[in-house]
Amino acid sequence: MQRNKHRDGLACLVAACFAAAPAAAQTVAGSIADLSLEQLSSIEVTTVAKRVQRLADVAGSVYIINAEDIRRSGAATLPEALRLAPNLQVARADANQYAITARGFNSVLANKMLVLVDGRTVYSPLFSGVFWEAQDVVLEDIERIEVLSGASGTLYGSNAVTGVISIITRSAADTQGTLVKAVAGNEERNGAVRYGGAAGDLHYRLYAKRSLRNASRLAAGGAVRDAFRRTHAGFRADGARGDASFMVQGEVYTSTIDQAPAPREVNGAHLMGRYVRDLGSGGRWQLQAYHDRSERDQPGAIRDTLGTWDVEFEHLSRPLPAHELLWGAGWRLQDDRLTNLAPATFALLPTDRRNRLWHLFVQDDFELREKLRVTLGLKAEHNDFTGLELLPNARLAWEFGSNRLLWASASRAVRTPARVDRDFFGLGISGGPNFQSETTQVLEVGLRAQPLPRVSWAMTLFHHEFDRLRSLDAGPGGVTINNNFRGRLKGIETWGQWRLGDTWRLDAGYAWQRLRTEALPGTAPLRGTASLGNDPRYRFKLASSWDLPNRMELDVHLRRVGALPAPVVPAYTTVDLRWGWRARPDLELSLTLRNASGERHVEWGAPAARAEFGRSWLLRALWRM
Repeated sequence: MQRNKHRDGLACLVAACFAAAPAAAQTVAGSIADLSLEQLSSIEVTTVAKRVQRLADVAGSVYIINAEDIRRSGAATLPEALRLAPNLQVARADANQYAITARGFNSVLANKMLVLVDGRTVYSPLFSGVFWEAQDVVLEDIERIEVLSGASGTLYGSNAVTGVISIITRSAADTQGTLVKAVAGNEERNGAVRYGGAAGDLHYRLYAKRSLRNASRLAAGGAVRDAFRRTHAGFRADGARGDASFMVQGEVYTSTIDQAPAPREVNGAHLMGRYVRDLGSGGRWQLQAYHDRSERDQPGAIRDTLGTWDVEFEHLSRPLPAHELLWGAGWRLQDDRLTNLAPATFALLPTDRRNRLWHLFVQDDFELREKLRVTLGLKAEHNDFTGLELLPNARLAWEFGSNRLLWASASRAVRTPARVDRDFFGLGISGGPNFQSETTQVLEVGLRAQPLPRVSWAMTLFHHEFDRLRSLDAGPGGVTINNNFRGRLKGIETWGQWRLGDTWRLDAGYAWQRLRTEALPGTAPLRGTASLGNDPRYRFKLASSWDLPNRMELDVHLRRVGALPAPVVPAYTTVDLRWGWRARPDLELSLTLRNASGERHVEWGAPAARAEFGRSWLLRALWRM
């Protein structure tokens, strides 16, 4: 039943910081009162415009998960930390797989959400999405996670269709000293060691992490063969001299995931560098390059090796008064080499493929009049499958009062073909040689405000028009992959924060959406629109963070997720509790209880093969020296 589960997922796709009290070498927010709402609204955000902006000035639906949010959530993995963003749908499929997206089309192989780690794109050209079991970071090293929902093709290119997740880690200068973490629970264990040092103007950190996770259990009874173990290690170095700065980082990892008939092996490494020169008066130029290599041995499906080379240049200047002009260019080569292990049921042909991509973009942000700003941008991107794609964007932001911003945007984004769209053969299905990019036209209107000194909130109304969505169609030559679905999405995202006092904070978030899809006139795709994804109509979260006497903390996180339609997954509610205690200035202890009510629930999958999750606990110890 669970045989080669990830291979079956691919086939279905085609066929259908933790902080102790601050030590001298490192300052970390120690309580919810450390950042006022005014300071929170001044947090620097870079994802929406690829330049530094105050959160209060951002003309986009962006939610910030900061280091203190992650620490107080009790999250042990990156996907669990992403649950904090109300504009994301995060569903756990088993012990190691998650379905994560914004604004529809969710699956464990969701392909319309772009994910970046320090500016490095992490996605697989096999299906244009993210293998989440291959992504990990030391959570204590994250500075913030910027979650942007909505199309962002002008700045980030293809696949930024429904949003962008940008994970930004701390500078090595902010992680000096030694950190040791140990986490143990009834379902998982992990530990991490990090050392940060300096040599003159150069700061660096070295780190290693080991994670183990038990197998999950089927809702129908019995264990799932999906136990997980992972080891990764890496470094980061940051330096500055005069008006220039640079960063170099690298990492290696290896993962083993149990499955029948043999474990799945996922290994990889990357090396990345960035050089930035300050030109004065707000101007800068930046050159970034990286090489990423990943290996995936999936018994019963494929053995794949992917090498990615990427280089990008950006230049920001102020050529005219009240104008900020950003332009850039980039080039990427993905060399994919694989072996088909079961060609009768799952094969990608040709086995080896080189994909090349280049782009040019320009964006001008200017003041039309006082308190009214306009952003106009265009990206020209060329890929080997569909040639040239044009990705425009226009935004308008009006600051109509103290701490009140009204904004609107219109944009176009595309998902370019993946290998499964063009190269797949098996199960009576063949890839579509003429498969085109999926497209979306997006309109958004948003409001961000701080009506009271201790209250802030944001709301976005959105409308997407999707065209050329993937379909399976029967024809004279058999079943092929085509672009014969279209869709329309509308909805609302809203969240807010209320500080009831210096020691108590409430956070709430709500998202509602309605996605309607249909076949193009004159076509009759197989399997229906359920093959496009599975999404709840609504999501709701409420969180309470309370600082207790004697350096203790109590955090409560409630989530309510609506039912999934096809296959049907019932709506569920979970409550997570965390108790924390700074036992000493260099030692923090915490106990996290997930799904405290104990009622077991499922979040993803077909009835006969889906995992069920109940109460679990984690005990954590964190030393900073």
